[in-house]
Amino acid sequence: MRFCAVICEYNPLHNGHAYQLDVIRRESGCDAILCLMSGNFTQRGEDAVLGKYIRARHAVLAGADAVLELPVSFSVAPAELFAGGAVHLLASLPDVDTLAFGCESGTSERFLAAAKATLSEDKRFRDALKEALKQGVSYAKAHTDTVLALNADVDEALLTAPNNILGIEYCRALLREQAGIRPMAIPRVGAGYADATPLKNFSSATALRACLADRSRKARKLLKSNMPPFVYRDLQGYAPTAFREAALCALLRASEEALRRVPDCTEGLEHRLKALAASNPEYGAFLQKTVTKRYTLSRIRRILAANFLGLEEKQTRRFLRAPLYYNVLAVRKQGADALLASLSHGAYPVLVRKSDAALLKKDAQECFACDVRADELYRVLKKQFSNPFQTLFVER
Repeated sequence: MRFCAVICEYNPLHNGHAYQLDVIRRESGCDAILCLMSGNFTQRGEDAVLGKYIRARHAVLAGADAVLELPVSFSVAPAELFAGGAVHLLASLPDVDTLAFGCESGTSERFLAAAKATLSEDKRFRDALKEALKQGVSYAKAHTDTVLALNADVDEALLTAPNNILGIEYCRALLREQAGIRPMAIPRVGAGYADATPLKNFSSATALRACLADRSRKARKLLKSNMPPFVYRDLQGYAPTAFREAALCALLRASEEALRRVPDCTEGLEHRLKALAASNPEYGAFLQKTVTKRYTLSRIRRILAANFLGLEEKQTRRFLRAPLYYNVLAVRKQGADALLASLSHGAYPVLVRKSDAALLKKDAQECFACDVRADELYRVLKKQFSNPFQTLFVER
């Protein structure tokens, strides 16, 4: 069985995601679609609007055949670790043939070429990067500017548009892993990744999350027109959690030494975070004061989330090289035996029931313990209990 993989969050799943799954089904040439989905905490540094099992069921109903969980150590990490961890898992599955991703522009070939250019970091590159950092911009901006300055044939849009940036990181990870997986770039339809303006159809997840907080009739109508009925139905009981307050409390409690161990908390940023948290007890005001040209909003949010979850960069980087696991959140009921058998061809244990965790080796046990802790925290935030070991068999 040949899988086309998708690295996703579906927070929440909307018409654009359903469109992408349909394109993959028609054009990838693969037998089945495998989603590798973030669990209860996402790369934007916040808790998911719906739990991971609900979102995994949505993925299968929308066209996926199986959904694995991306470990939380990667799901709230910067783009390099997010993509690297996801590809590390996918590259260990011999039946994964293709990796599909959404993009603002560009072809699969252009993404691979740009990824190769960004991997060539010789002394000339390092010197130019050092000079770019002196301008006070973020590392990501300095890195992009350096790549463009030294590679005239690289398309700037591939390194600056949000989905394109992740696409490049996926291709970089594929090259580093020497994986025999071909990339498949799929142009986005409708709103841009961070476009906060809702449309009648194909709005961004960012805009739809904003609509969730708006109880007006207009907002409900926009949500209904932008997502499959089964997603809209499950969102009816949505209520925001106290995650933001909890993340600020965790920041105030953490020592500066502990913060230095959190992914992407470098350059003395821990001093700034601690000082501003003490004088800005409201999450939005804290972010507004903390964000600068060098320290981006997404970076600050991820640091707060990773600290809240007790994640450390050295640990996450160790997991990038370790034998891990395939935690199956949901699988299409029709043909489930064949799908699970195909996953068992991989190098790591397949987790379907609680007892399967006994198969994990030391690093995998540590990585999985982070997932379990994240789930426990999420259940407290949501004020609801759910079984953390419950592979769903979904009829479509």
